[in-house]
Amino acid sequence: MDLLAARQKLVARNIANADTPGYKSQDIDFQQELQRLAEPAGEPAMTETAGLVTKSDGNNVNLDREARMLSENDIRFNIATQLMRGQIKEIHEAINEGRSQ
Repeated sequence: MDLLAARQKLVARNIANADTPGYKSQDIDFQQELQRLAEPAGEPAMTETAGLVTKSDGNNVNLDREARMLSENDIRFNIATQLMRGQIKEIHEAINEGRSQ
């Protein structure tokens, strides 16, 4: 969920800088970061997004792409939240069953 929150902030920063001359859109390689986060905690590595059209002012933020990334991130966050709730419910049930015996 921390990774999703970091990506949400990054996408928001990309959108906020959509008209900033020279600003380059950034992203987080989600799969790579999930693997890396299985190791000791750290901040996700942000990389400049390759293959985007650069405008005459040097900015390459594509608002359609950023909106898609926001939606994708929202879906992933909702799934992660539901999985976490399920795990918490299982722990809660296990605790309650242990008390009744």
